[in-house]
Amino acid sequence: MGMHQDLASLVVISIGAAFVPLLVGLFRIRVAEVVFLLAFGIVAGPHVLNWIHITESVRLLSELGLGLLFFLAGYEVERRSVTGLSGKLAALGWLLSLGVASVVAVVATRLGWIHDTIGVTIALTTTALGTLLPIVRDANLLHTRFGQFFMGAGAWGEFGPIVAIAILLGTKSKFFALVTLLTFALIAVILWAIPAQLRNDRINQVIAAGHKNSAQTGLRLTILLLLVLLSLASGFGIDAVLGAFVAGVIVRRLLPDSEDSILRPKMEALAFGFFVPLFFIVSGANLDIQSIAQHPLRLLLFFALLLVVRGIPQYLLYAKALPQRQQRKAFALLCATALPLLVAITQLQVTAGEMRPETAAALVGAGALSVLVFPLAASAQLRKSSMTPAAHAGQPH
Repeated sequence: MGMHQDLASLVVISIGAAFVPLLVGLFRIRVAEVVFLLAFGIVAGPHVLNWIHITESVRLLSELGLGLLFFLAGYEVERRSVTGLSGKLAALGWLLSLGVASVVAVVATRLGWIHDTIGVTIALTTTALGTLLPIVRDANLLHTRFGQFFMGAGAWGEFGPIVAIAILLGTKSKFFALVTLLTFALIAVILWAIPAQLRNDRINQVIAAGHKNSAQTGLRLTILLLLVLLSLASGFGIDAVLGAFVAGVIVRRLLPDSEDSILRPKMEALAFGFFVPLFFIVSGANLDIQSIAQHPLRLLLFFALLLVVRGIPQYLLYAKALPQRQQRKAFALLCATALPLLVAITQLQVTAGEMRPETAAALVGAGALSVLVFPLAASAQLRKSSMTPAAHAGQPH
């Protein structure tokens, strides 16, 4: 009976995953697909039609989807995005957002609006790099100056909160959490170094041959590394998205350019073909839509705070790096767009009993609204800016 229920839920999820992009394409809807996936999950989930049952099996597949989303985010981060001027501005921008979020969360706690000061602080500093990557890539902006600055800010908008989660939201002492994080980092460096030392011409030939037959050796090794780091992160009591993000960074650094064009489409097909849409649909099914309907102002408040905490500091900080106002407005709007980490943080805190379900629902709802509104507004600003990839192809130094 349990397996039948799981399969029935997966059939419903697959229907949403298959038909949402089809409908978006047919009707040329200029809204991020993830918004409709979340909406489908809400409607088909236990709070409305009850067609999707969130069992342990479905939850595990959803976690793999989250892991693949962050793996691809780490995979896309280029070294020049997190070093030099781009890296300095990105780090400073996230720290500014963290400071503003801390003040906002403390005030909200004292007013009795929230009870999880640290969780809300971290949640407000996130950027949905994984969600926005397809949008930035499809607009041919990924390898422009604008795209490089955004990749740096987006990387910090994911990596910074992930590290903060590991240190501040765990059940361990802060010192032990920091030691655990450093130990995980050391293991990650070792996993980075070993394949580089072991690879030789013969191994490279076997891996290259595997891309063209049923062995698919490169893909299998990549998935192995992802699962190892996910498991290690979970075993250390660190949020699994850190393991996924680090796995993506490691694979990209180890992979020759000749193999990147082969492996990347396979990983994207695996992720976006099933697991990532499943994650977003399950996230929608988990959303407490009743509390949002009862307290819509809380959602709107968090929506505004995402822009205040994450967007405005970036707009001010990047005044010289992106002197054109329309571009800088678009940049700030994209940086303020949040969702996947909001889901991860709120689920973690609700499970730990630190965050109320209605607060979690409002945060996730605000993130979903940001994905709906901010990229559209950013696209409008970029159209006004006469920005083209050719005109802005210079790299930040």
